[in-house]
Amino acid sequence: MFDLLIIISRYLFIIYIIVFLYNGTAYILDEAGLTRHSHRRSIFTGRTVTALMHITAFLILSYNRETITFSIPHLIIGAAGLAFIIMGNFITEKVYEDGCPLIWNCVIFLLDVSIIMLVRLDDALAVRQLIWICVGFFAAFWIPAFIKLMPKFEKLENIYILLSFMLIISTLAMGSTEYGSRNWIYIGNFSFQPSEIVKFLYIFYLASVFRKKVDLKKFLITAFLSACLVILLVFQRDLGSALIFFMTYMAMLYIATSNEILLLSGFGALAAGSVVAYKFFSHVRIRVAAWLNPWADIDSGGYQICQSLFAIGTGGLFGSGLTKGMPLSIPVVSKDFIFAAICEEFGAIFAICLIGVFALLFTRGMMIAFSCRRRYYGIIAAGFTVMMSFQTFLIIGGVIKLIPLTGVTLPFVSYGGTSILVSILAISFIQWVNGYEKFAERNEVGQN
Repeated sequence: MFDLLIIISRYLFIIYIIVFLYNGTAYILDEAGLTRHSHRRSIFTGRTVTALMHITAFLILSYNRETITFSIPHLIIGAAGLAFIIMGNFITEKVYEDGCPLIWNCVIFLLDVSIIMLVRLDDALAVRQLIWICVGFFAAFWIPAFIKLMPKFEKLENIYILLSFMLIISTLAMGSTEYGSRNWIYIGNFSFQPSEIVKFLYIFYLASVFRKKVDLKKFLITAFLSACLVILLVFQRDLGSALIFFMTYMAMLYIATSNEILLLSGFGALAAGSVVAYKFFSHVRIRVAAWLNPWADIDSGGYQICQSLFAIGTGGLFGSGLTKGMPLSIPVVSKDFIFAAICEEFGAIFAICLIGVFALLFTRGMMIAFSCRRRYYGIIAAGFTVMMSFQTFLIIGGVIKLIPLTGVTLPFVSYGGTSILVSILAISFIQWVNGYEKFAERNEVGQN
């Protein structure tokens, strides 16, 4: 009987995410004035299917075949997760009254997928992730108050870049190496990734500089400092973060200047830098070799990607079913390869739709950025959106062997306290920008 529930759930999960995508797409089309669809109904339906997915998953995860009973610890985690879904939606709606509810829907849906998969992989990681999620949302609720206290934070560019270099250099001096990258700092039992915090500071630095016309001097200074950050990250062997910083810089520079020559020159510099990195860094050559032919070194350098491809292929279109796969056979599955685990147990259709959820989130983020009348806020929203979207592309592309693996986290889904916290705060700033724009519109209408 329980096996029948797992078989049925394979199709239920796909139905849930397709309904979520349909309503999210309808919301965006209506925002663009292309259709007429009830915003309230779209958002309510999205929240409902998120809760239904959560309940269905935890009915499976908490069932103990041996004792034919439900695991109390799993039920407690499930109840806490469901409470987060309900309260998270309710409180964000109150704090960010003019925020985009679709963005919160997408974020909470992705976070719920994270909790489900981490309970499947390791209960302790799921509990820690849930705690970090709650910390992130608690911090997000204070963002509007923080901005009111510091209305001139666009003038702190020197502080942003100085703190960025201090954090990156501290990692080189005191950091610990994990999976080949020296990008973690441990203080007792507490650990964090400075590069994740620097992402946040870096966006504010670039937005502060680019808020006014970008002349040659500003371009040269930002290019030099950005290059230094990227080089320091390469020396840490944190190639994923180095790429994210570079692409974010190029995207924000293009948004600020609309200069195609600078954009093409940047990509030329990326190509040249890639060749140099390949020649001088052995770990880069190992990553490229594993990407080109992982089967040639399946017992060593190519083991991770081979296990990832096995998992994706085994899952097929509909997945093996929650708890029916072998995700723990994939190294670092909770961080780098959680997308492969999702493919194995939820199936390729669900995984493709999950990419669609990210697309909804990033599309809405860019719509907010380009509609903002104040240049500084628009650049911040665009910067955060570009950074998260490129990070998503990097890790999913690496997991499916589209590009060499760089070892970054999948935003909102992979395990990682610092990553979750920074991602939630980034979304909260985008939401605040959306609220600011609506407030400005109402004032303009009132004055007219």
